[in-house]
Formats: sequence, structure tokens, C-alpha cells
Amino acid sequence: MAAGDHSKAGEVKAASRSQSEVNRRLKYISLAVLVVQNASLILSIRYVRTLPGDRFFSTSAVVMAEVLKVLTCLLIILLQKRLNVKQTLHFLLDAIVFQYKDTVKLAVPSLIYTLQNNLQYVAISNLPAATFQVTYQLKILTTALFSVMMLRKSLSRVQWVSLLLLFAGVAIVQVQQEGNKESSDGSNQNYMVGLVAVVISCLSSGFAGVYFEKILKGSSASVWVRNVQLGIFGTALGMLGLWWSDGAAIAERGFLFGYTDMVWCVIFNQAFGGLLVAVVVKYADNILKGFATSFSIIISTVMSIYLFAFRVDLLFTAGAGLVIGAVYMYSLPKASDGAASSSSSSSSSSSASSSLPSTDGGADMEAFLPKCSGKEKGS
Repeated sequence: MAAGDHSKAGEVKAASRSQSEVNRRLKYISLAVLVVQNASLILSIRYVRTLPGDRFFSTSAVVMAEVLKVLTCLLIILLQKRLNVKQTLHFLLDAIVFQYKDTVKLAVPSLIYTLQNNLQYVAISNLPAATFQVTYQLKILTTALFSVMMLRKSLSRVQWVSLLLLFAGVAIVQVQQEGNKESSDGSNQNYMVGLVAVVISCLSSGFAGVYFEKILKGSSASVWVRNVQLGIFGTALGMLGLWWSDGAAIAERGFLFGYTDMVWCVIFNQAFGGLLVAVVVKYADNILKGFATSFSIIISTVMSIYLFAFRVDLLFTAGAGLVIGAVYMYSLPKASDGAASSSSSSSSSSSASSSLPSTDGGADMEAFLPKCSGKEKGS
């Protein structure tokens, strides 16, 4: 009898060690995915927007990314319904049409995310990739401030200090860039236009993320349904922006004018990268997400030196170092209230990667993720 108990205990310990090893590997994979997605999107957009020759319409790229995102989420929902088309249609009809009040709530964040996506193209087209990556971390500051004002969240002293360091680091980088305007790697780039675009993008990102979190409280809709709802509005609003900004030119040259293989890579990265992050973020804690953002800044800077002849001096290094340290400090859990800190940090860091807002996923993701994901929640 005792031998049997010892055998069962050994099996439980072995299974626990095995699960712990799987979880550890998933966290490292999550870190790699977050870093690659963060850095590659900025670098690839910068690359395709500074190439000589015909330049594609960024408004059409935003619409195309939204369409691909909606189609992907619809496919995931279909898989969750075991490829039952009739059941899927009934489910979508009920979630999107019959519960139209719930759907309409997403019009505001969708409008802001569409604006944000277009502004990102404007900003990256006019700013060096490394400068954009550093400056764009202001979204952590705006998200924190909107969280305090709209959700009555509290921040720890360490987080307030990190926000001050973040602002100081970004300011130092702007001073450095102001002194190096003449060394810009493009003749038709406007630094001030890029700076205004990224600041507005950070403000919109912070507000949209917090607003989205507020309207999601008490909602049971899955993250995939939410993204279908967002994508429907995003596509419609994106088409409106496309018509307003580039309608005549697109009518003359075509919707896919200037599209190359690299442009398609950017669009797929923008469309699927955010959805991928929504999945892997389930396995990543806030400290890991802070590391991912910091690593992506370093990678963007190093790659910018080789790809775009970006010049790194002492001032930029100091500013970027402050931002990287601030991002890590902000991601640290509160000593007294780790749960509140986790919620606030999750909201701010997830909206960084893309237009996709952050949600935990929870039970709705368990139907799509591997079986180990259910155990991960308790680890």
C-alpha cells in the first residue's frame, strides 16, 4: 500500500516538473515572439516607406490589415465551433447583430485604433525607427494617466518614478534628434510631422486601451468576437479615411498600387502579429513583457545602424537607457497589490504591439490553445 502511495507521489512530482518545464519554455517562446513582433513591425514599415520608387498607399495597407484580421478571427471562431458553419453564423448573428448595443460600443475604440494605425505609418515614415520605438513608449505614460483618471486605478511610487524617467528619457532623445536633423536619412522627411504623429498616436493608444478595458468589464464576449467587431468598424472607417485622403489617387492607380512582397509582409505582420501577441501574452507575465519591450528597443536601434545608417551618440544612449529602465520598472508588480499592477501594466503594454487591444482571453482562448494553457493559469 505504501509502495503504491510512493509511486503515485513520484508520478505527480514528475508530471509537475514536466508541466513546469513546458511553462518555462512557453514563457521563453512568448518573450521571443513579443520581441520579434515589436521590432520587426517598426523596422519593416520604416524600410518599405523609405525605399526609392513607387510608394504604396498607407491607407490601403491599414484597410487590408483590418480585413485580414477579421477573416482570421472568423476562421478561429469557425474552428472553435468545430467547423459547423450554421452554428457559427447563428453565434455571430447573435453576438454582433442582435446584441447591437454591445457592438456599437466598440465604434469609438475602433475609430481611434484606425487613426492610430494611420498615424504610425506617418510617424515611421518621418522618424528613424529607433527614435520612433523609444518615443512610442510614451503610450505607457498616457495609458497610466488615463487609467488613473477613468478607471480610478492607483500606481505605486516606483511606477510614478518610472513614468517620470520615461518622460525624461523621451525628452532627451528628442533633444538629440533636434540637433541631428541634418543627418536624416531621407530628403522628403519631416521630423516635426513624425513627432506630432507619434505623440497623437500615444494619446489615442492610451485612451483607446483604457476605454476598451472599461467597456469590457462584465462582458463575456471572446477576444475573437471583439476583434471581429473592431475589424468591421475598422474596415469601414479605414475605407472612409482612404477615400478622404487618397481616393482620387487610388481611383487612378489602383488599391494595390506599389505593393511588393515586402509590403505584404508588413501587412501580414500588422494583421497577424497583434493576434499572435494576444495568444502568447497569456503565457507572459508583466516583467517578461517589460523585458520584451526593452529588447525590442535595443534590436530596433542596432538594426537601424546597419539598415538606415542611424547614428547613436551619448545623448541618444542616455535617453534610450532611461526609457528601457523605466519600462522595466513600470512592469514590476506592486509590493502590496500585485493584481492591480498586473491589470494596469497588461493594459498598457499590450496595446503597444499593434492596434489590437489587450484582453486576458481566459476561457475563450482555452478552446483554441493547447491543453497546457488551462494549467498555466494556475501557475
